[in-house]
Amino acid sequence: MTLGTKIAWDDTVLPFQLDATDMRGRVVRLDGVLDGILRQHAYPPQVEALVAEMALLTALIGQTVKLRWKLSLQVQSKGAVRMIATDYYAPQTEGEPARIRAYASFDADRLTDGAPIDQVGEGYFAVLIDQGKGSQPYQGIAPLVSGSLSDSAEAYFMQSEQLPTRFKLSFGRSTVPGEPEHWRAGGIMLQHLPPATGQAKADDGDEPWNRVNILLDTVDELELIGPSLPPTDLLLRLFHEESPRVYDTQPVRFGCTCSEDRVRQSLSIYSARDIEKMTTDEGTVTADCQFCSAHYVLDPATVGFDAAKPVDE
Repeated sequence: MTLGTKIAWDDTVLPFQLDATDMRGRVVRLDGVLDGILRQHAYPPQVEALVAEMALLTALIGQTVKLRWKLSLQVQSKGAVRMIATDYYAPQTEGEPARIRAYASFDADRLTDGAPIDQVGEGYFAVLIDQGKGSQPYQGIAPLVSGSLSDSAEAYFMQSEQLPTRFKLSFGRSTVPGEPEHWRAGGIMLQHLPPATGQAKADDGDEPWNRVNILLDTVDELELIGPSLPPTDLLLRLFHEESPRVYDTQPVRFGCTCSEDRVRQSLSIYSARDIEKMTTDEGTVTADCQFCSAHYVLDPATVGFDAAKPVDE
């Protein structure tokens, strides 16, 4: 993305709440982040679209959860696109960006000319939260539903968390004359929380939720991904009667945690005999990161649990 097209709210998540209701939300823009994710792979357009949608969902959901470490989303499917996996790494210190990575596994010969969601078959949508050492990982699973990955995410929150949730997403390649082609992507997440105080709001039933959903449906693609309307102005346009309150934006970047040390650690459970079976004809052990396509070439004598043993043992 050129400096001329980079704008202040690109690659950010803006949290907000609607003070007149028991609702919170997020507005996301992932532009350079999607370029960073997708340039690692030569995905067909149908797969690119699914990965883009999952990345947007991951940024919105990850910023909603009070994470100390990582949130992962996964789609497992019997369709041509077998799996989509994304990770959201929370900032370690205040002011740092969050990091996102994503990849897809698919059978190229099974892809069709249909819509991206047609490449996904029966399967499930999973949310995994890892808060690091000393905590128990959380995993929630819900069946995939037809329509879109966003619909499956909404179904997950209703089924597993009992929280009515809506997503409105838009993404695609921008082809401005005179500039390199690049991704523009944006979206909104709305979530109805249980009333924390007072009974008056609860007595309204579903009417406030229905009203804000009708308002959300009026948003158009350019308002989500175009360069001229800041997210704060968009919230005022949509929800001014609901008294939107915004908080500090969270910057987001593409980032992968793979490293040679991590590869060595993952191979440390194997014996010398196992390592021998992994050794290529060139006499090396290789590993590829599915997220960022990094390629590691290692000396087989230096990996596996036998590598650390003294020679005389």
